Amino acid sequence: MPGENLTRVEAEERAAVVQPTSYEVELDLTRGSEVFGSTTRVRFTGTPGASTFIDAITRQVHSVTLNGTALEPADVNDGVRIRLPELQAENELVVVADAMYTNTGEGLHRFVDPVDGEVYLYTQFEVPDSRRMYAVFEQPDLKAEFRFTVTAPSRWAVVSNQPTPEPRQDGEGVATWAFEPTPRISSYITALIAGPYRSVHDELTSADGRTIALGAYARASLFDHLDADYVFAKTKEGFAFYERIFGVPYPFDKYDQLFVPEYNAGAMENAGAVTFTETYVFRSKVTEATRERRVVTILHELAHMWFGDLVTMKWWNDLWLNESFAEYISTLATAEATEWEGAWTTFNILEKNWAYAQDQLPSTHPIVAEIRDLEDVQVNFDGITYAKGASVLKQLVAYVGREPFLQGVGAYFRKHAFGNTTLKDLLVELEVTSGRDLSLWSASWLETAGVNTLTPEIDTDADGWITGFAIRQTAIEAQPTIRPHRLAVGFYELEGEHLVRTERLELDVAGDRTDVPELVGKRRPALVLVNDDDLAYAKIRLDEESLESAIGYLAAIEDPLARSLIWSAVWDATRDAEARPRDFVRLVLNNIGTETESTTLRQVLAQAGLAASAYTAPEVREATLTELGDGIQALAAAAEGGSDAQFQFVRALAGIARTPGQLDFLRGLLAGSSPLPGLDVDTDLRWELLIALVAGGQAGDPEITATLAADDTATGRESAAHARAAIPTEAGKAAAWASVVDSAALPNATVRATARGFRRAIDTDLLRPYVDRYFAVIERLWRERSYAIAEALVEGLYPSPLADRDLVAASRAWLDEHPDAAPALRRVVVESTAGVERALAAQERDARG
Repeated sequence: MPGENLTRVEAEERAAVVQPTSYEVELDLTRGSEVFGSTTRVRFTGTPGASTFIDAITRQVHSVTLNGTALEPADVNDGVRIRLPELQAENELVVVADAMYTNTGEGLHRFVDPVDGEVYLYTQFEVPDSRRMYAVFEQPDLKAEFRFTVTAPSRWAVVSNQPTPEPRQDGEGVATWAFEPTPRISSYITALIAGPYRSVHDELTSADGRTIALGAYARASLFDHLDADYVFAKTKEGFAFYERIFGVPYPFDKYDQLFVPEYNAGAMENAGAVTFTETYVFRSKVTEATRERRVVTILHELAHMWFGDLVTMKWWNDLWLNESFAEYISTLATAEATEWEGAWTTFNILEKNWAYAQDQLPSTHPIVAEIRDLEDVQVNFDGITYAKGASVLKQLVAYVGREPFLQGVGAYFRKHAFGNTTLKDLLVELEVTSGRDLSLWSASWLETAGVNTLTPEIDTDADGWITGFAIRQTAIEAQPTIRPHRLAVGFYELEGEHLVRTERLELDVAGDRTDVPELVGKRRPALVLVNDDDLAYAKIRLDEESLESAIGYLAAIEDPLARSLIWSAVWDATRDAEARPRDFVRLVLNNIGTETESTTLRQVLAQAGLAASAYTAPEVREATLTELGDGIQALAAAAEGGSDAQFQFVRALAGIARTPGQLDFLRGLLAGSSPLPGLDVDTDLRWELLIALVAGGQAGDPEITATLAADDTATGRESAAHARAAIPTEAGKAAAWASVVDSAALPNATVRATARGFRRAIDTDLLRPYVDRYFAVIERLWRERSYAIAEALVEGLYPSPLADRDLVAASRAWLDEHPDAAPALRRVVVESTAGVERALAAQERDARG
């Protein structure tokens, strides 16, 4: 990997020397299972006499011709870069090479469907992987036009950024598709998807009167599960919303959405050809949370067509702006343009919790991060870049006003269409439309790291009237910045069986302490909620009386957003070792049964599982886990038949089941001998129940083999790998370890599934021998595997379930002994170690009672 790492300095130097204008890329996909033919003709201007390089990760380069002169490949090519000497003012380069298919989800990924043996290809180029398909100046500011010509089996569907042309039949089952050139775009959003995908089509009319063709694609064996009508409906709602609020028509010629296998991410914003993980094609029942997340993802990628594709960051330090904008605006669109009106509740409980957790790691960084090279970019697809950035944009909208914000964004799109920008270019437009100087806002929010904590300080007289009200703001020593916040304070009172908001005050908070005289003289309510409506980015604390009301009446709070804020506040206090983890578990069991929001339900159940398994004191951990499992089992039995809650409780129990009674309950569901009314044990749930029984020692390889025989699909094989890695024996863990560490044969999705199963251990002593083995191999894995696989292994195999001081000591020792290890590798280890250290602090708090 080091030889593939482009630095920012190298990119700036290259951009000063060359400017590409067009690429003509010819691809031959008929040459077998390992390589494909790649011929690139690139035209570019240059500084006469200068030298530079073009990126090309290849199996073999057959010829390099620069301005009509043949260069000896062995002299100029190292398999990653091709040196280009003696440039002219106008240049033409032709590179003829064999490029490699991957099974890692990077570059041109090749997948063979076990159901029918069909081959499916798709590209994933962000951040630096278009160079795995063709020779390219791989950096976002060197935009150009791209014309792709693809030779492939004639029965295949072939999709790229431009509308698919009629193919030329070449005989013997082979055809060639010659696409029209793209507009001027960055290489990382070019795309190729090819194979016997099935599709359905629709169209819409853009704001400028053009007809925009829509397509939805999936593998043949999965296609019958694709609910394309719903996907199109949400897409059309998003188109209408964005074109209206931006005042800029959709900038490309068509819009295809392709659901592809073994995908590393949720989706990718290739211009006009968005790829999605095919887990969004629901072959089995999924939670309402997952259905909502799919809508947000659809609208997130659509937003990128303007912010990211039409106007693109100059360098990856503005990646945050690209992703944060799409995250913020897609949540807004989901809440206002679709039936998912509670999207901001989901944003709080999911995205902001992710951001708060990321922002408290030793590796936290300012939103505008220093991006020195490509490895820095790879590890910055994190909670700061997405969720904190989106949270801060939400606060910026409150600060400058919604209409001035959107007017500024529209002006930005029009001014910089098909160009590259920096953060300053956007702020200039927002300052014009809002009349506000944003330099101080930018310095406070974008250039410093860390999250503040806001705590109400309330004084009352003997009769309960408020005599003093202030909001205290604190920061940790390592990130001491005290920031300005725009927020609301809500008063809640018990009315009948509900806790309802009776008063709301919106105000600015700044400094260590902000007095709120407007609330003096009012009667103290049952609950005071700082940051009501979730305007600010900050952790909040509840005063003592409000906390008692929240614990006693959490389920009685009518507003789901207010409930999610309280759930988050109590969880933050638990993570920060201010509240006992076992108390959080009991709070969950006493209140989660009436929670109506699917994502809140999923998130809180996951938090309860972490609290019980890692945060409780070792002497009470088994009892707490048993209490949690028994409580969830009772909730599942009592839930409405066929409901989302019933489904989630069963899945949550499958994730933590350990006692004979809990495992027998799951066995009854799997066998059908003790069913729950309305619960359909479909294919995917069957796997989850089986994995639980395997991890609990109640099933093994014969049951896995039989279940796989009935579901020999890509998902089935991944689930089988997960199950086998969860076998609770020394031999089972050894086999799982060897399959991903000693061999590079498994594809990306199976590697991730195996790692999940490996770390699943009721008896965590099974993982203890792997502490030393882990630290002995991670540098080799980082050096030899692709970034996606190396990250999956280093993160996925870290034995965090041990959650003890020995693991911290081993982690610290490795960090001390390897100061020069790759920064991205060190960051993964630092973050994993910090998670265990936080667990140890919580365990100490739990033990104090």
